[in-house]
Amino acid sequence: MLMTEVVVAVDVGGTVIKSALVDRAGQFLKRDRRPTGAAQGTEYVLGAILAAIATLREAAGEHEVVAVGVGVTGVIDEEAGIAVHSENVGWENAPLKSILERETGLPIGFGHDVRNGALAEAEYGVGRGYDDFIFVAIGTGVSAGVVIGGEVISGRGYSGEIGHVDAGLDEPCACGGTGCVEAVASAAAVARRYSELTGTDVDGAKEVAEQVRAGNPAAIRVWREATEALSRALAWSAGVVAPQAIVIGGGMAAAGDLLLTPLRERTAAHLNILPCPVIRQAELGDEAGCLGTAILAWRAAEGVS
Repeated sequence: MLMTEVVVAVDVGGTVIKSALVDRAGQFLKRDRRPTGAAQGTEYVLGAILAAIATLREAAGEHEVVAVGVGVTGVIDEEAGIAVHSENVGWENAPLKSILERETGLPIGFGHDVRNGALAEAEYGVGRGYDDFIFVAIGTGVSAGVVIGGEVISGRGYSGEIGHVDAGLDEPCACGGTGCVEAVASAAAVARRYSELTGTDVDGAKEVAEQVRAGNPAAIRVWREATEALSRALAWSAGVVAPQAIVIGGGMAAAGDLLLTPLRERTAAHLNILPCPVIRQAELGDEAGCLGTAILAWRAAEGVS
């Protein structure tokens, strides 16, 4: 009997590694989810990636795994296959693609987690209606994937790094800088800043959003500063790229209009006379990264760079 070909797609975020067996139609056949374990060091993270791949290969059953796609966070040189830098995971010039090829014996599609999300939204999600759009993922960090003429732009690995531009607040960032968008507006930063302001621990930005809806002044302040920083970053990006749309994804996007309404209003205000792109919520949720890495895996299987 002819075996059905599938790929393993691995999306390595700052907090969670999400993996799946994916067929040619983009359907998820099996899933795996495990902590990234960044605090335990890069060797641990690499081991977790390999364990996820091994688990899904074992679960493939009658399907033939023909390639693996891996998307990782930070500054990524896709062409060289190197994870240049990530303060969220600890990569420093790590030749991940060659390591994974050696360890798995399979072709590896390698890319940036958020650019992969943009690729997936362009292929399967809300980006299908646009030639030019920016996909912004707001989770453990803040980063963007820029799509121009239907192609995701890499910029030698630095395209879309809006999380590390100064947002104007005197807030230290894990990258070593001060005032970065990510230090104020990521989901992790929203939760941390609320806890610092109130002395109350929260389990992520979702709880802060609930406090905003309840009228909590501290939560409102933190949320307002986050959306203001994000809107400035979106305005800078839109002023340079002039995209048709900005697509908001990542964990913070689950807040819906609580996030999108102030982003639309403040981004338009910062753009002044320039046209404001349509700002929409991503369609694919936390499947975007895996779908994007699956696309890269299929390209690797077919020898397409």
